[in-house]
Amino acid sequence: MRALLLLLWSATVYADEIIVRDVTSLLTALRDLKPSTTLKIAPGDYPGGHHVSSIEKLTIEALDAKNPPHFKGGGNAWHFSRCNDLTLRNLRVSGQTGNGLNLDDGGDLANPTTGITIEHVEISDIGPKGNHDGIKCSGLDKLTIRDCTITGWGGQGIDFVGCHHSLITGCRFIGKEGFTASAAVQLKGGTSDVIVEKCHFTNAGERPINLGGSTGLPYFRPQDVKYEAAHLIVRDNVIEGSLCAAAFVGVDGAEFSGNTILFPTKWIFRILQETKEPGFAPSRNVLIKDNRIVFRRAQVQIDINIGEGTAPETFLFENNRWFAEDRPQSSKPKLPVEEKNGVYGIDPR
Repeated sequence: MRALLLLLWSATVYADEIIVRDVTSLLTALRDLKPSTTLKIAPGDYPGGHHVSSIEKLTIEALDAKNPPHFKGGGNAWHFSRCNDLTLRNLRVSGQTGNGLNLDDGGDLANPTTGITIEHVEISDIGPKGNHDGIKCSGLDKLTIRDCTITGWGGQGIDFVGCHHSLITGCRFIGKEGFTASAAVQLKGGTSDVIVEKCHFTNAGERPINLGGSTGLPYFRPQDVKYEAAHLIVRDNVIEGSLCAAAFVGVDGAEFSGNTILFPTKWIFRILQETKEPGFAPSRNVLIKDNRIVFRRAQVQIDINIGEGTAPETFLFENNRWFAEDRPQSSKPKLPVEEKNGVYGIDPR
């Protein structure tokens, strides 16, 4: 009788809601998951290494939002394959050797997984070296990542491969010593129609925002696209430190507007081409406008790093405010095209 009472206390079920209070009841709940279930997890430490496949309308969240459960270690804390309409809310993840969260379409490149929401999730200490991401997303559409914090990762904080019609908003990315972060947000592999807004980046990898990238051809979604990324909007973010603020890498159409850039250490922007297969669009058709850019000429001597195989003449610069703090008279950047209504040498702060 006592054992039965303990079991009922550790995993209480209310219709489609399961309350988990320890590791054993978590594993039991995951084994018996059904669609439209809400899994509420009590405070405490839990192991990583969980895999959920083809469960729709699943919600996994903290029982106490102010004291979230902490998933430690494992290859991935959680791996979700083909889980449409998934919600992850108020969780902590740390110490994974692969990725913090891994979400994908199960390899069905023609049929994306849709409707995922990730919010108020804290992820830290992923990797620390190599291509290991805080949140790895492959083949997802209509994805929202909101108010998350990612601190210390080996590859990308958030990596999109072939994701579309999605939003990253209100997130924080903080780099750490000893972690080989290449980017905070990377959008590649046929990714399109994505907005990155109201985020804060602090020493968040070599390229805090990497619009495009380099993807093996078998991993593009859809398979027939000829760009790494297209139709992207990056707006109203704060980007502090790092080698550059943003890189445009095989992107065909983007807007970078209303952002505040503070003290990049080598370049302000990079225009690059890393996927050079026949027919692929060069980096082109990017509008850079209404940004506040503060830098030091002692560090930034080349404003825009332009690589081969790109189309910098298709970029547009409008209404940006540029300020070299240590040499205001040298604030005007050398751009690939003439800027419209730029302001130089006046502190935009």
